Amino acid sequence: MQRVPVAAAVAVLLAASAGPVARQQEGRNASSMSMNSALTDVPGLKVGHFTRGERPTGCTVILSEAGAVAGVDVRGSAPGTIETDLLDPVNLVQQVHAVFLSGGSAFGLDVATGVRKYLYEHKVGFEVRGARVPIVPGAIIFDLHVGDRPDIWPTADCGYRAAAAASTGTVQEGNVGAGAGATIGKTAGAGGPMKGGLGTASIRVAAGADSLVVAALVVVNAVGDIIDPRSGTLVAGVRTPDGKRLADARKLLRGSSTAPARGGQNTTIGVVATNARLTKVQATKVAQMAQDGFARAIYPSHTMGDGDVIFALSTGQIETSDVSRIGALAADATVEAILRAVRAATSIPGYPAARDIQ
Repeated sequence: MQRVPVAAAVAVLLAASAGPVARQQEGRNASSMSMNSALTDVPGLKVGHFTRGERPTGCTVILSEAGAVAGVDVRGSAPGTIETDLLDPVNLVQQVHAVFLSGGSAFGLDVATGVRKYLYEHKVGFEVRGARVPIVPGAIIFDLHVGDRPDIWPTADCGYRAAAAASTGTVQEGNVGAGAGATIGKTAGAGGPMKGGLGTASIRVAAGADSLVVAALVVVNAVGDIIDPRSGTLVAGVRTPDGKRLADARKLLRGSSTAPARGGQNTTIGVVATNARLTKVQATKVAQMAQDGFARAIYPSHTMGDGDVIFALSTGQIETSDVSRIGALAADATVEAILRAVRAATSIPGYPAARDIQ
């Protein structure tokens, strides 16, 4: 066996670990004039929101009307999903036509009906004998406790309206769509949680028509705190008893008097996407790797009280076999989307935003 000098091996490892960060910065510089810094930077995808006015809740729809190969990874222990079994690589359907993210707990799964209706009217779907059936998986967060009207949630009509509003342009972030009722910081509720939200981000590896694009859109409604992994800085989360400062779940969970997490009020859900051509197996792997972004930016993540779900979409405009690279970039984009979600959020009664707590 050939021996590799230690210095050379270290240099290779350092170059590999720095690669995604360098590419991310390169992509931002090269494409700042041509990209939305959003999921819509992936060709073939549209994003639309519908936010209810009666209380903070809503839904977000990602359309892939030409079809997108999809995978999914469910990592949390309290998920709420629909049609995820279809994404198993051994099953028949190869492409989806939309993915939705919604508030409203299990009631929010009704959004799927409205999205299907919209796609059916536009003759989009999986061809079966005499009809087209739109394939629309989705996931929900629990937000029924936000506001004073738990009898209000996103309906089929909300899903239809979000689909009709979908575009390839800039994606609104913060208290919008499925992020309208999102909250964070419920690990040890001494001073109460804070406002979460919806965020999106994209990475382009190089300029040009054939460049690789990887993007993410995330609804942040976590048990845990939000941490910037680049600096270790606490961005938002559970507050101190006076409600004025961040308590830091990393310290609280090592204490002896930590209260249990608030069950059934959580879940972070999202979509990562790329213009690279992937199989269902590869898309599933990308979804698995993208979950690393949750673990980097949310502490704790994937808890018994979270239903964390990530979908991965491939629109297939370019050829590449480097699935590991795409998965690593998907995790990077997921981190950025999480940070953007909480920084774009604004306060609602009982839930201050990150911009209001130092």
